[in-house]
Amino acid sequence: MHINTTKTYKKKRFWAGILLAQFLLFYTFSKLQIVVSFFEKIFEFQKRIHQIFFAWIPFSFGDLLYILLIYLIIKLFKKKTRSSALFNILIILNIVYFTYQVFWGMLYFQTPIIAKLPKTEITLEVRKALALEYLEKSKATRKLVKEDKNGVFVIKDLNAIQQEILDRQKTLPTFITHKKSSDINSFKPSLFGKTMSFTGILGYYNPFTAEAQFNAELPSSYLPFTLSHESSHQLGFAREQEANFIGYLIGVHSKNPELRYSTEYFTLKSLLNSIVEEDEMFVKTALGNYSEEMKRDRLNERKFIAEHQGYLNDFFGFTNNLFLKSNQQEGAITYSYFIDLLVRYKSMYIK
Repeated sequence: MHINTTKTYKKKRFWAGILLAQFLLFYTFSKLQIVVSFFEKIFEFQKRIHQIFFAWIPFSFGDLLYILLIYLIIKLFKKKTRSSALFNILIILNIVYFTYQVFWGMLYFQTPIIAKLPKTEITLEVRKALALEYLEKSKATRKLVKEDKNGVFVIKDLNAIQQEILDRQKTLPTFITHKKSSDINSFKPSLFGKTMSFTGILGYYNPFTAEAQFNAELPSSYLPFTLSHESSHQLGFAREQEANFIGYLIGVHSKNPELRYSTEYFTLKSLLNSIVEEDEMFVKTALGNYSEEMKRDRLNERKFIAEHQGYLNDFFGFTNNLFLKSNQQEGAITYSYFIDLLVRYKSMYIK
């Protein structure tokens, strides 16, 4: 009995050591741009293979994998001793962590988009001017979309929006990216939609299946841009605010008014969020100048948020913020990097 205990302890120490070695190895890799570029090539290859394998499945296969993984961990705890369960979980952690880093994690250390854009001063006045621009754009585009019986924006053809996003990926500026777009539709409604509504999570990318999950319960004003954002992850943009920026480039000139409105509206809200602490009165005035249609959409969004407030929202907001910061991002609570990218990009077209 003592011999078996000693062997189990040594095995646990071995796998714990392997996990620590992985942490150090991938940390070292993250500092070497040539290695990061190699992982970018791996991503392009595995993404195409995964989409061929999983895109045709009518539900989120990645979500099913998560459920099976959680079930397996619970089963290990129930059927084995705590010591044995810990040993098996260490093995699972090693496999999952290695796969995650190879398929996705190293993409957080790509050359940032901001390095490809000209430097410019991000002043309050510039952001105000852009906010007013996108307020007018949103008001005009809002008149082109459909409404439900309550006068709230409603999407009539989600598949058309998804196809438009895939088509628009091919038009991204080459000075920003040469990443390969895909004709394969791999957008999936999440199996955790009802839970997601209470977490503040609108969508997520599954690096193990290359599926872009979204919460199908979202208000229509959120949904097209959420799809555009998640498609940016499918292209290989790991950083959240960079995915927002690529989502903006995909949607802002779209011929589909639903996608364009959602993108313009997101951009407007992001700009107002970046201004509110410096000039609250400007933001209040801008909100007051929303069209009646936009005011109904805003009220619908606020109603959705109010109905799904709770501890899960606070918890996931906190943990997501920690995750973003651990991957050299600013965290979920700030829009400054997206706004920085937006202003720099717009400055290229303003004489």
